Amino acid sequence: MNPPSAPPDRPTGRGSVDQAPHLPAGFTDTFTSRYVEVDGVRLHAVTGGDGPPLLLLGGWPQTWYAWRLVMPELARDFRVVAVDARGVGLSDKPATGYDTATLARDMAGLMTALGHERFAVVGHDIGMWTGYALAADHSGRIERLAVTEAAIPGLSPSPPLFSDAEVNARLWHFAFNRLSGINEQLVQGREHLFFGHQFTAKAARPLPDHAVRHYVDTLAADPAALRASFAFYRALDDTIAQNEQRSTRRLTLPVLAIGGARNLGAAVAATMNRAADDVTGVVIPECGHFPPEEAPQELLSALRPFLAPYRDRTHSPRIAAATSRGDSD
Repeated sequence: MNPPSAPPDRPTGRGSVDQAPHLPAGFTDTFTSRYVEVDGVRLHAVTGGDGPPLLLLGGWPQTWYAWRLVMPELARDFRVVAVDARGVGLSDKPATGYDTATLARDMAGLMTALGHERFAVVGHDIGMWTGYALAADHSGRIERLAVTEAAIPGLSPSPPLFSDAEVNARLWHFAFNRLSGINEQLVQGREHLFFGHQFTAKAARPLPDHAVRHYVDTLAADPAALRASFAFYRALDDTIAQNEQRSTRRLTLPVLAIGGARNLGAAVAATMNRAADDVTGVVIPECGHFPPEEAPQELLSALRPFLAPYRDRTHSPRIAAATSRGDSD
């Protein structure tokens, strides 16, 4: 007799909770993978925990797995939703829809499907782009926004073409990733060289080899994943125009802006001050571009007091029960 197959909304392959390497002890007791369809796009989300909903948006070229070290602690107080955006990991990889208005609409639809009308957001890298778009385009639904380690195209000042060597080393991939086709040809078969360099060059505290291999193998396994990884950057003309419009309406919700001292540092808060009225800036010492993995405890130390008013105001037995019913596994 064949074993029963997994439910159709329960992913089990590469990129799912069941197949992710080196997870913290007890992780799979709390978190499960699931598929959620939003406007015809199937998204992969990892959910678990109890409390008001908290959406985690990862960066390029990573997946939900980037949050694995902070998710168990966050799940003590929140219903955590760590998602692969369209084009990422186990989520669908359509040809279009990589501008931040569409990405934000995807996330709003995902949270609606999971039964969460209002929620807080933490975004890293291009997840910071989407987090800003969510707060601006869906302001009635976002309680608090925490962002880390990104400039926001159309909001942050553009660096000059002839930047100094340090800036160029951090940002050269923006121009490369926007190319049309030639970048796939150059990178395909050399994914470990290209993406491995991104992780090595931007981390002050090296990411573990198994994590880098997991990200790169995921991208190398599917040509559509490589194409989609560049699509976020190819959509920048649309995203920049959208952000120029968004910047005319300042955010009023609380914003936490976190930088790694060895990468963007205080520039993250400077970026958000261009768009929001209530910004708290934090710089994590001896940290590069990947705070969720380089400095998980320091990141949690910044997030806990920022999210506490949201947790305390919204987490009652009645609300917790409603949240659990709306997002049951």
